[in-house]
Amino acid sequence: MQYAMLDMGKPSKKSFNKKSEDRLKTFQKPSKKPFKPPQNVNNNVSKGSLPIQLEDDVPDFPRGGQSSLSRAEVDKVRAEVDKEFETENIVLKKTKKDRRKNLTRSTDDDLGSLFSDGNSGKSPRFANKITLKNVTSGMKLWGVISEVNEKDIVVSLPGGLRGLVHASEAIDPLLHDTMKGDTEGDVLSAVYMVGQLVSCIVLQLDGDKKEKGKRRIWLSLRLALLHSSFTLDVLQEGMVLSAYVKSIEDHGYMLHFGVTSFTGFMQNISKDGNRNAKMVVGRLVQGIVKSIDRTRKIVNLSSDADEVAKCVTKDLKGIPFNLLVPGMMVNASVRSTLENGIMLSFLTFFTGTVDIFHLGKTLPTSQWKDEYTPNKKINARILFIDPSTRAVGLTLNPHLVHNNAPPSLVKVGDIFDDSKVVRVDRGSGLLLEIPSAPIPTPAYVNVSDLSDKEVKKWEKTFKEGSLVRVRVSGFRLLEGLATGVLKTSAFEGSVFTHSDVRPGMVVRAKVIIVDSFGAIVQFASGVKALCPLRHMSEFEIVKPRKKFQVGAELGFRVLGCKSKRITVTHKKTLVKSKLPILSSYNDATEGLSTHGWITKVEPHGCFVRFYNGVQGFAPRAELGLDPGSDVSSMYHVEQVVKCRVTSSVPATRRINLSLLATPARISEDDEVKLGSLVSGTVERVTPNAVIVDVGIKGYNMGMITPEHLADNHGLASIMKSILKPGYKFEKLLVLDVENHNLVLTAKHSLVDAAQQLPADASQVHLHSVVPGYICNIIDTGCFVRFIGRLTGFAPKNRAVDDHKADLSEAFYVGQSVRSNIQEVNSETGRITLSLKQSLCSSTDASFVQEYFSLEEKIAKLHYSGTKSSSLKWVKEFPIGNVIEGTVHEVKESGVIISFQKYNDVFGFITHHQCGGSTIGIGSTVKATVLDVAKMDRLVDLSLKTELVNRYTENTDSRTPKKMRKRSAHKDLEVNQTVNALVEIVKENYLVLSISEANYVLGYAPLYDYNTQAFQPKQFVNGQRVIASVVALPDSSTTDRLLLLLKSNSEAVETSSAKRAKKKSSYEIGSSVHAEVTEIKPLELKVKFGSGLHGRIHITEASDDNTLENPFSNNKVGQTITTKIVSKSKAENSNNIRWDLSIRPSVLLADQSDVCASQVFSYSVGQNVTGFVYKVDKDWVWLAVTRDIRAQLYILDSANDPSELLDFQNRFHIGKRVSGYILSTKKDKRLLRVLLHPLGGGLLADGASMTDDSETVASHIFESAVVGGRISRILPGVSGLIVQIDAHLSGKVHFTELTDSWVSNPLTGYHEGQFVKCKVIDIRRSATGTFHVDLSLRSSLVEINGKSGSKRYEKIEDLNPDMTIEGYVKNITPKGCFIMLSRKLDAKILISNLSDDFVSKPEEEFPIGSLVTGRVISLEPLSKRIEVSLRKTSGSKEPKADVGDFSSLHVGDIVSGRVKRIESFGLFITIDQTKSVGLCHVSELPEDNTDNLETKYKIHERVKAKILKIDEERRRISLGMKGSYFEMPAEHGSDSLNEITSESDDETPSEFQEPLDLSGNGNHLVLAEVESRASVLPLDVPLDETEDSPLDDEGEQGPEPVQDKTKTSDNKIRRTKKKEMEEREREIRAAEDRLLQKDVPRTADDYEKLTRSSPNSSFIWLKYMEFLLSLNEVEKARSMAERALRTINIREESEKLIIWMAYFNLENEFGNPPEDAVVKVFQRALQVCDPKKVHFALLGMYERTEQHKLADELLEKMIRKFKHSCKVWLRRIQRVIKQNEDMVQSVVKRALICLPKHKHIKFITQTAISEFKSGVPDRGRSLFEGMLREYPKRTDLWSVYLDQEIRLDDEDVIRALFERTICLELPLKKMKFLFKKYLEFEKSKGNEERIEYVKAEALKYVEKIRS
Repeated sequence: MQYAMLDMGKPSKKSFNKKSEDRLKTFQKPSKKPFKPPQNVNNNVSKGSLPIQLEDDVPDFPRGGQSSLSRAEVDKVRAEVDKEFETENIVLKKTKKDRRKNLTRSTDDDLGSLFSDGNSGKSPRFANKITLKNVTSGMKLWGVISEVNEKDIVVSLPGGLRGLVHASEAIDPLLHDTMKGDTEGDVLSAVYMVGQLVSCIVLQLDGDKKEKGKRRIWLSLRLALLHSSFTLDVLQEGMVLSAYVKSIEDHGYMLHFGVTSFTGFMQNISKDGNRNAKMVVGRLVQGIVKSIDRTRKIVNLSSDADEVAKCVTKDLKGIPFNLLVPGMMVNASVRSTLENGIMLSFLTFFTGTVDIFHLGKTLPTSQWKDEYTPNKKINARILFIDPSTRAVGLTLNPHLVHNNAPPSLVKVGDIFDDSKVVRVDRGSGLLLEIPSAPIPTPAYVNVSDLSDKEVKKWEKTFKEGSLVRVRVSGFRLLEGLATGVLKTSAFEGSVFTHSDVRPGMVVRAKVIIVDSFGAIVQFASGVKALCPLRHMSEFEIVKPRKKFQVGAELGFRVLGCKSKRITVTHKKTLVKSKLPILSSYNDATEGLSTHGWITKVEPHGCFVRFYNGVQGFAPRAELGLDPGSDVSSMYHVEQVVKCRVTSSVPATRRINLSLLATPARISEDDEVKLGSLVSGTVERVTPNAVIVDVGIKGYNMGMITPEHLADNHGLASIMKSILKPGYKFEKLLVLDVENHNLVLTAKHSLVDAAQQLPADASQVHLHSVVPGYICNIIDTGCFVRFIGRLTGFAPKNRAVDDHKADLSEAFYVGQSVRSNIQEVNSETGRITLSLKQSLCSSTDASFVQEYFSLEEKIAKLHYSGTKSSSLKWVKEFPIGNVIEGTVHEVKESGVIISFQKYNDVFGFITHHQCGGSTIGIGSTVKATVLDVAKMDRLVDLSLKTELVNRYTENTDSRTPKKMRKRSAHKDLEVNQTVNALVEIVKENYLVLSISEANYVLGYAPLYDYNTQAFQPKQFVNGQRVIASVVALPDSSTTDRLLLLLKSNSEAVETSSAKRAKKKSSYEIGSSVHAEVTEIKPLELKVKFGSGLHGRIHITEASDDNTLENPFSNNKVGQTITTKIVSKSKAENSNNIRWDLSIRPSVLLADQSDVCASQVFSYSVGQNVTGFVYKVDKDWVWLAVTRDIRAQLYILDSANDPSELLDFQNRFHIGKRVSGYILSTKKDKRLLRVLLHPLGGGLLADGASMTDDSETVASHIFESAVVGGRISRILPGVSGLIVQIDAHLSGKVHFTELTDSWVSNPLTGYHEGQFVKCKVIDIRRSATGTFHVDLSLRSSLVEINGKSGSKRYEKIEDLNPDMTIEGYVKNITPKGCFIMLSRKLDAKILISNLSDDFVSKPEEEFPIGSLVTGRVISLEPLSKRIEVSLRKTSGSKEPKADVGDFSSLHVGDIVSGRVKRIESFGLFITIDQTKSVGLCHVSELPEDNTDNLETKYKIHERVKAKILKIDEERRRISLGMKGSYFEMPAEHGSDSLNEITSESDDETPSEFQEPLDLSGNGNHLVLAEVESRASVLPLDVPLDETEDSPLDDEGEQGPEPVQDKTKTSDNKIRRTKKKEMEEREREIRAAEDRLLQKDVPRTADDYEKLTRSSPNSSFIWLKYMEFLLSLNEVEKARSMAERALRTINIREESEKLIIWMAYFNLENEFGNPPEDAVVKVFQRALQVCDPKKVHFALLGMYERTEQHKLADELLEKMIRKFKHSCKVWLRRIQRVIKQNEDMVQSVVKRALICLPKHKHIKFITQTAISEFKSGVPDRGRSLFEGMLREYPKRTDLWSVYLDQEIRLDDEDVIRALFERTICLELPLKKMKFLFKKYLEFEKSKGNEERIEYVKAEALKYVEKIRS
């Protein structure tokens, strides 16, 4: 045998010098140095390491089996190796002290490096085995995937090794982008699966960072590396190749082999005709090379897994070594047996070894060598290939040989007591047979794992065949071999491996390391865990080594186990806790009490940690703190606390806790809801809060912090300083509840918006502006709180415009703010806000209005205690009035005025307000009141003549009326923009005068909610400003006109600007620069040119409305580039309305391309986006473009009732909404949209979906969960009518109202209520209307709904004696019917209603009542169910009646009640017994024998005589003749035996449904019968009893008496005569019905009809339908056969209808249905047109939604009728309907198969289908292709035009017409085209277009004439 060394790049003869022997020895010994990975994997490594190589470095010789060494050199190397093996064995025997150490050394290490063998030479002693020390880069291995993670794959390799594959090495880069688009979520898990066999190549080895001394093997699964040597020339037919799925085509998969020189294709259907499993792009597949197209470089593979598993690689042309791939199966022959395996030769020139763990038997005994005789032929698979040494490993494992991974039947940690010793390997270990199911599992126990103590001569201790107890410690997936341990310590303790550790379990462990971070402890099994420093004791430990002694064994509790890292605690409270363990968020049920430890203490609460990383939060209100106390004073970090779960949301991983011992109990009536308004009286004022008494039961006090007394910070401070006990707040908002105390606010902004404030994240809507208050400020942002604990976060970049600003200076805690909602994460509940003034500015006067109102309250409160000072003086100084005063003092700042009437009130006039006049002390002046400061008792005055004269003019009666009107403030309107002049600059507001309104005074705030801490803009007296009117003077504004300031850059429009506007020459399409003047939710107000004003609609801000908030980047005053898109006259005005656009596509377009009117080109199903501009009760109105609107119905917006209830709040003005078009109205330019795509709805069965339809409901489909609104509550048990669409309602069955069975399920429902319902059935009636069945059961409606009480939809789900529940549906004298579900009813006989006598069933069991009963009988064929409500057994055993017979004697006169009336007699229940006797008609009084039903009634009391008792047959014969009661009865009187069964003549009204024969022949196929799957139950009478003492073996007639006397013969004859008369009456009645054209009711009626019309398929189908209604399936089949025999052979269409009905019959009742249908189908093919039969079966498959069978049948039809255009068109229709992108491929196939004269028809119909249901562009391509070939066929042009006209794209249609009128065609054809063009323009165009067409026609005529 020839050997090659690992470390030699290209060995040669010169390589072996004198030192070669030493070098060889070095490589044969196991390396003890840790492996150091190479720095560059592409370069050769240093000495002692191995190169990373994918190709062989040795030269390739023919057949690849030779070595570059000479024969002598190889022999010398072999001798050295053998000598070293022998030396090691001798040392192993002699060294007794190191025995244990040597035993632990693995056999793999002893065997050293790998060797290869040539065709000659001496065999090695040992087989090659893969170990960590001989794994080299470039080695090819076979493995099985054991784990598939998100970023890597774990592969189990030979020898129990473990390799890792990075995600980048598992997927070919060529397919990476495609796979990301096709797969959702984890890409690796979609492509690879656990247990999959893979071929891999070693990239490199590196040290494991986690565990020292261990090395990780990095692998690659990329075929580019494995197939690097593959070319098209070396491939052979019959080879097995692996490939990636590159793309999925119609009939198979395109493959990628990792190389670019060739590609592949694999069909997706195996030989048995079954389609393979669902395939995804990127998956690895194996196949056999079937053919090679060398021209196209395509390799065709077979996908049959069985063929792949059996395929053996053949050496046809000689396979080189570099083409060997792991997993390849070869024919091999045994060359020799080795000590630990065998050597094989394969493929003529190659040799390989098989180690002992890969032999043919999984449990080889010690005599395994006897099975492998030299030259024995066996199949083997390649296990590994080492290119550097040319060593090959093989496997004979039967599972691997069959290309399957061995089964894994045992788990790590399992214990097996009776494991059998199969083989004892001296010096190595034991091979055991573990008794696993279904087959035993081999296990190997290393010698070091045999015992805890050193065992001498252990080979003698364990005998082959003996039984041992073993515990599984590991498992080799590739070999299917378990590793075990026999040590006694392995069986002790509850923890053996990491998988045994559970959070919360109490364990004992030994301390092995104590350090500053904590302690490392070890369990008895050797598993280690960490006890952190903070968990070593209840209290903080300064010196941990004093607390924990190394070697001490202590008790611990497991905190968690993650990634094999276990943490434990030694806290005494936790270890000894008896409370439940909380280790999962799902376990956190409300009310659960448990122990935890505090991890963080905050002012607003504590964070508490539990087991397995679970964490909860205990708010301050649940900590039991005293008011005003600090949290840290009572709780500290790491403190163990007992807490109670108050609420939890597992989806968002949130748990709310309480540390209070018991929850506070407050009745529901007294409970105050957060967000409600209360009143309160001030009880006391503390430095930190105002305490108020709210007077509500169950709550102590209310608390108002100083910041919450007012919106204005300054007024809040003043308010707190003057508040006194007894002051009453009328309106306070409840923000939170803390320790039975209410946290309140008096902020006007919050109180006024109490109804709109959100309490949870679901009530928050994007881009809405919500008032709140700052609760915390950090460096990165501000926290804004609303109601309760609902908090949003405003990042710094969204809080202020200046990113350099300090947030602590821009805001203060408690500040009132307006916040704009930017983002809402429904899963985590996180809300992101913006506090920027540009988004949150006030739009009303609420801020300044509250300022003046509160200022007045403070003044009243301030002067309320003083009698001398009051506010009566204020009435003398109304704002705007002129008053007289005396100059008191003149100062530098102004003039002080005193008033004679009020000595303590002064006026002040600034120099600016003096009007230029000189004033002296003591002089009297008349001044206008500008403002009144009530707290300071100061009045601001003005001497300006325009202000003083204004008051004088207004009070002068001689002033014209028009002048007075103009001067009044009533001329101003809210939102009017005015020019104003600053009169006074106050601290918080400006006093302004409006010159254009006769100098009326107004007041504008300097601050807003969000800018209270900002520096205000500086104003000076006399400055001009622009403001808008927000509130007119009234009592709520303290008689002030309130204004809001606007941008100073916006000037007032002058008359000159108006004139310039009229003369403007701007046109549509012109580019202009515009300045933003105002930002509104739906438009930007801009100005441009010479004072022109326009707007930019929100739909003109971005292309296709893609931006969520298109105006977010715009600011007032910003200059932007726009284009004019529309110019129109404004409504109710002569002004021009300019519409501008900033859409990129419009800005780039030419001026001529900008169109003022927008084309209405929308189709159903198209996705559109718009912005909300109006919300009413039931509809949301969207602006899609400037003039195209869309509407969204309320029930289409959501399915959750709470969302539907909050419908109007969810859609704020300006919100962007994207939806799919449901219908269009072109005349109204209106769309109706949905929020989800269409499809699978009511119209999915083939009905056409047209535009402009008010009844389109294509979004309603079975299993859909939809929102609904109860429109009607039906009486009784009829259920509900729920509206689910604007024009569609569904019905909710009485049993589908609730999940659980409740007594009154309608409770809680009312008309108009929103509900969440599920569509469970949709039916279409003959008139075309839809009937929808709905369910309100939460288990069906909710995604994670808990399963409630089961509803039995099928009778097969029921069993006898099963307890069921139902609602009473109907009451009859014989019993009642109950509803079990919407499809099943059951009957209850009156005798089974109760154990006691029921006198009035309708009172005791009213309709709708809930009953619980027991099933006593089932008849699946007839679907009859009988139930009993009796607690005792509902049926009597035969033995129970023995006593009754013993009490009865022949001749006794008895009384009883008539139980049932039959034509042959009466059944009578005998009193005081439960026996039933028969009084035959011959034993009745002679005058009562004609018509028994008229003579007797049910339950009528009668008297009878017992004539005969037959105890064997349990029958009693009675007589009622009068002679029996006059004289003693003779002993031998005649009697008749009873009839043992009763006819089913009576039918409950609930089950009756008359047949309808009014249809015509087009509606006779059974498949069109509504609800084919359900057959009407047989009509049964309620009085059919099972407790009758009679035998129910079958229906029998009256038996003749044994004594054939003359009297009895006469009676029999008389009876027969009466029967004949009865029969005659029935015949006459039947004939009368036929004469009256009545519906046939019996089989005889149908027989007569079939005889009269034997060739009518209508009669035969109705006959079959009648039989099916009786559940006579077999008779229906025989009737079908009879019809096929009877109908004349010439009536082919009639016979075909019968065959179609036969298909439907077998599809429903066949066993199995598929086979039964196929048999009928094969018969039909023999007698009918095959194509028609195929189409009939295809139609049945499509109607019953058997899509797989339909596709398979259609494929067969294509092969069978490949020349049929109709078949190919049917295939096209299915492809389009299933939305499959394979139309083009089908068209190509069809054109190849169809005759050329059918091509035009096929292509035309295909194009029409594409226009109607598919992609119109593909239809256009087909038409264009035909017209290029046949340009003069006007029929094609006409069809093409019709399809485009249907799509209604006018531009496209006109372009197409223009092409047609330019054709050179005969005059007649051109006339047709011009006429069609003219008709189109008359319907769609205008007069100008019509004249244009006429002119073109005249031109054509003149051209022809000339």
